[in-house]
Formats: sequence, structure tokens, C-alpha cells
Amino acid sequence: MEGYKLVILFFTSLGLVGTLVNGQGTKVGFYSRTCPKAESIVRSTVETHFKSNPRIAPGILRMHFHDCFVHGCDGSILIEGAGTEKTAPPNSGIPGYNVIDDAKQQLEAACPGVVSCADIVALAARDSVVLTKGFSWKVPTGRRDGRVSLASDTNNLPGFTESIDVQKDKFAAKGLNTQDLVTLVGGHTIGTTACQLFSYRLYNFTTTGNGADPTIDPSFLPQLRALCPENGDGAKRVDLDTRSAATFDATFFRNLRNGRGVLESDQKLWTDPSTKPFVQRFLGERGLRSLNFNVEFGKSMVKMSNIGVKTGTDGEIRRLCTAFN
Repeated sequence: MEGYKLVILFFTSLGLVGTLVNGQGTKVGFYSRTCPKAESIVRSTVETHFKSNPRIAPGILRMHFHDCFVHGCDGSILIEGAGTEKTAPPNSGIPGYNVIDDAKQQLEAACPGVVSCADIVALAARDSVVLTKGFSWKVPTGRRDGRVSLASDTNNLPGFTESIDVQKDKFAAKGLNTQDLVTLVGGHTIGTTACQLFSYRLYNFTTTGNGADPTIDPSFLPQLRALCPENGDGAKRVDLDTRSAATFDATFFRNLRNGRGVLESDQKLWTDPSTKPFVQRFLGERGLRSLNFNVEFGKSMVKMSNIGVKTGTDGEIRRLCTAFN
């Protein structure tokens, strides 16, 4: 995959290549002796499923994000059963769970009881970005799987109507700063959302004018209304990054600048003075030090992937990703 070769020198200079070890016990190459083909097995599994269903790429990326924000990156989102995280509304429609199960089955055949489900999700998220033409990064591994999964614990996931201040507080609680917030939300450059999560912006947002959210580009509004008619199918899916939803790039931020963010929480990244400069830097606007979105995304993903990880004797290595041992 040529995506794995892109800007490798950037990552070398950033310290993301090699034997990066962080204070929480994960490291790049954790399985180099115990299961040397672990990463290649995950990668080939993701590639195979992606060929038949490209929707798994944004799905797995979202899965990793939602996993890490609840009890840390411990695979708790994968557990099946009544009242588990997987049954919560933010997680129930995510495509790609079967990819993780498939990879786990192959890894158990190659290296029984060695590779955690949490690590599979982290690796698969990276591979999903690469398959959509994003840059690669080295994923620290060594996480163990958690033993708790409750739908009620998903309440702290960032919401699509929340203010930037609330979003920043939720990210800060996980050790992530404002730049990480803007960068990770940039993952919306791939994938879709449901009409029911933003159609309120199109018709009844205000009692003046045309009723729409005034931050929406007026020329974009008819397009959104055609996709999501008033009282239409709320489950219908719409691209989050208009005209570039299959490619991992910075066009998502260009859309925000042009008033073409689909989710209210996304568009606020442009209208809030604390986050707007980072959007501008990703766009290379004059007068600000530019940031390479793909490079920064890899760095923020490494930070996020180490939220509350369980290592050593904490947690377990599940035999099946869908059930505790």
C-alpha cells in the first residue's frame, strides 16, 4: 500500500517511528516476538473487508474513538449483550465490528491468547485511514481488554449539538488539548451521518429568515434540504465531507470555512475563536504557521489511543472480542 510509504520522513522526525514507549506501558512493536505477524494479519483483514465495503473505514475509526472515550482504549465497545456499550445509540449503527471479529479469529489461530481486542481496534483504525489515502503512523500496542461495558457510560461521548467549551472539557478530561480536538474531529473527512442528527439545522433552527442555522452557506442549504427533506427519512446517510467523503484529507476544514459543515458541532470549529485558528492552520492560511493535517492526525491518534489503557496484569486478553472471558 503506497499510503504506508507516504511522508515516512515526517514521522521519523516526529519520533513516531521506532520503539516509541509511553508512560502507560504500550510500545510500538509490542508483539514483535510473541506474535510477529499480528499487525500484518490485522492490516490484510481490514483491506479484504474494505474492498467489499468501504464504509468500514470510517466505522472502525469512529469505533476506536468511542472506545477510548469510555473506560479508556480497552475494547469495551465490542462486548455484546443487553445494556452494553455496543447497544448505545452512538455505537449501534457503526459498521466494521465484523472486521474486528474476523481479525481476532485469525490471530487466535496464529497466536492464541496473545493479541488483545483493544489493540486490534487501534491497529485497524490506522489501517482504515491508510486505505482512504491518509498517512500511516506507528501504533503503540500492549493494551489489555477491559471487563466492564455499560451503555450508560457512553453519556460522556462528545455530542453533535455541544458547544466548543463542553467539547474541550470532555477532551481535556482525557488528556487531549484543543488542537487534538480539532484534529481528531477532522476524522469526519471520511464517512457519513444520519439526517436525524442535523436536519433540525435546516428548518426550525431559527424563527427568522429561512429557519435554517445562519452559519450554513446559503448555497449549500438547498442541497442539504434535498438530501434530507423535512419529515423525511431520518436514517438516511449524508456525507460529512461534501465531495471528498472517501478520501482522508483536509477538505473537511475547507468546508467548515465555507459554511459547509454538516454537523453543528463540526461547524462550530470555525465559528469559535479558540478552535478557528487550528482550522486556519490546517488550511495553510496566510499569516499563521501551517499544520499538516495528516501528520498531526497521526500524533493525536497516538495520544488518544493511550487514554486509560490497561497493561501488565490489568484487564484480560479476550478469546472472543464480543464476550468477557
